[in-house]
Amino acid sequence: MYAKYLKCVLDFTLAFLLLFISLPLIIFISLTLYVTNKGKVFFIQARPGKDGKTFKIIKFKTMTDDVDSNGVLLPDELRLTKIGRFIRKFSLDELLQLFNILQGDMSLIGPRPLLVEYLPLYNEFQKKRHLVKPGITGWAQVNGRNLLSWNDKFNYDVYYVENVSLL
Repeated sequence: MYAKYLKCVLDFTLAFLLLFISLPLIIFISLTLYVTNKGKVFFIQARPGKDGKTFKIIKFKTMTDDVDSNGVLLPDELRLTKIGRFIRKFSLDELLQLFNILQGDMSLIGPRPLLVEYLPLYNEFQKKRHLVKPGITGWAQVNGRNLLSWNDKFNYDVYYVENVSLL
């Protein structure tokens, strides 16, 4: 219980410090996106958190809302802006998730929160990833990120959940 409380305090403190340090960068990115994205700076989406409870994740908006003639969103690679590509390359779109940590919805380290529509698709083993708060980064990101198969990502996520510690 004490370690869990200490982790929350550590998450909050580090998130606050990182936000303070990165505030000039956040302001610069926000202003740049405001000008280039016609005022659309933020991307907010429901994601499952601890125990599958949904929360609103916040990121910088790196894609347009362009649709085809039928009103269907174009593929991601066609909607990603030049600035958005740069922001994603350096994972700067994740900076705003520090606010999610301050709200208590996320942790610095934990399984990345996936889309809500995936919840019914998880098997019992994969559901274990929701026993802890999701993180800005996690064991799967450290061990290969997008080079990993979905199965490997889930294995790393569950390994983290079963072996979580302050270290």
